[in-house]
Amino acid sequence: MTSLDRGLGRDDAMQLLGRQTEILEQMATGRGLADVLNGIADTFEHLVPGCRCSVLLLDAVTGTLHHGAAPSLPIEYSASIDGMSIGGAAGSCGTAAYLGTPVVAADIRVDERWVGFRPLAERFGLRSCWSTPIRGRDGVTGTFAVYYSSPHEPTAREEHLVARLTHLASVAIDHDGLFGALTESEERFRRAFEDNGVGMALATLDGGITRVNAALPALLGRSGSELIGRRLDELFIRRIDGVQSTGHDQYEATTRTADGDLLDLEVTVSAIRGAAGAPTALSVNVADITGRRAAERERRMRVEAEIAQHAAETANRAKTDFVSALSHELRTPLQAITGFTELLGTLDLHTTRRRTALDHIAAAAGHILAMVDDVLDIARIEANALPVTLTEIRLASVVEDVLAMVHPIATTERVTLTVATAGSTHVRADERRLRQVLLNLVANAIRYNRPGGTVVVSWVTHDALAHITVRDSGMGIRPEHLHRLFVPFDRLGADSAEGVGLGLPLARGLTAAMGGVLHVHSQVDVGTVVTVVMPTTAYEDGRPRNDDSA
Repeated sequence: MTSLDRGLGRDDAMQLLGRQTEILEQMATGRGLADVLNGIADTFEHLVPGCRCSVLLLDAVTGTLHHGAAPSLPIEYSASIDGMSIGGAAGSCGTAAYLGTPVVAADIRVDERWVGFRPLAERFGLRSCWSTPIRGRDGVTGTFAVYYSSPHEPTAREEHLVARLTHLASVAIDHDGLFGALTESEERFRRAFEDNGVGMALATLDGGITRVNAALPALLGRSGSELIGRRLDELFIRRIDGVQSTGHDQYEATTRTADGDLLDLEVTVSAIRGAAGAPTALSVNVADITGRRAAERERRMRVEAEIAQHAAETANRAKTDFVSALSHELRTPLQAITGFTELLGTLDLHTTRRRTALDHIAAAAGHILAMVDDVLDIARIEANALPVTLTEIRLASVVEDVLAMVHPIATTERVTLTVATAGSTHVRADERRLRQVLLNLVANAIRYNRPGGTVVVSWVTHDALAHITVRDSGMGIRPEHLHRLFVPFDRLGADSAEGVGLGLPLARGLTAAMGGVLHVHSQVDVGTVVTVVMPTTAYEDGRPRNDDSA
């Protein structure tokens, strides 16, 4: 027996226990709240003959009381008080709900709280009313009232019974709210599941499909019965992983319809958690992204086609420019060869003049041959087909050979050549190609210098790399021309200078082919510095990073 039942006799307690059990069974089986509350009111009326009971439910938002149960009160009376506002003078029920404490009107005819409702009570022969607030989880949820046809004060037995039954009513009201919310939630989920245009499924934790909505079979071209029991990893072939977090997995997949069509899908799998918070099942959303992926592929192909077309047009322009420049550079020596050949064929020249003409022909032919060799080397470099043989080379020896070869040109141009470093540095390179690189760089430094200028060749080693520098005191290169340095046949407008504009492009390509890099830095009216970085024989970490920055 509970503490609330100790004020009752054994017979009352047993009857109350039996009635309470019946009411709890009704709640467990989902009986409506009105039936349950009627059972509670009827229980009190059965145990206390001669009274009439009612249960009113509080709308906390509007502050009004509404009919819940009144098995023996006149229907007209219940309808008249339905929707009454609570307050300090609102009869027994309205006042009890307002104050949150029991209100006893032993004689309605003299109770000030009944002034506004007295005529109604007298009309139906109600002389006393005792109302107790019903407290739920969120405060007062209603009132339990006991009416008598004569003045009456509640006895201790009646107080014990009301206390027990208001508690039971509180449980019933809270249960109804929770059950109603659960029912509404289930209905919302059912509607969201069944009526959703996106394919949905429920699955066990190991991926076995237990339920599908109408959209999923329509999407996959299969019946619902064909999908039930299938595993997610069998039905959807994962292709691209996406978002992954606790209880949530999103990925792109493919599947085939019953007709054999391949679909691109976005699959989202979320955990459904039970009351204890542990996952109990899986919710699966399946969206068809076949059209979107097809559109993306089409856009990508269109962009790639545009890029390819642009590249082809650029290549065609570059080829046209290259051929034009090459024909221009070939025309001058060919004209010399043609002219001197005609001269030799039409005139009887003196031996000295004949020798001079032959020398001019030989020089022009040599110029053409050197140009053709350079063009072929550039073509081999671009095709990654330039043969190089890397060996250990003494750098000072190569520099000495180069300076000896260009010394006559420097003398003619009145440019002083200087070696600022002397040492036994050894680099790993192709000796002929390294000589070709330095020869081009030093020759350019002389050609684009000024009378009385200087060209200084130096080198230092750092971190198993040799930094070989060719520094001139020429006019320098304007910043807007730097990007043209490595364009074949582009001499940056210096048409009066010797050379055909292949030196720097060829030097950079040969340097890269040997595993080195070439940097150019220039300042107008100060000069230009070209640095070739080559691995020394102690270099073991691979090639340095290629950097064309100027």
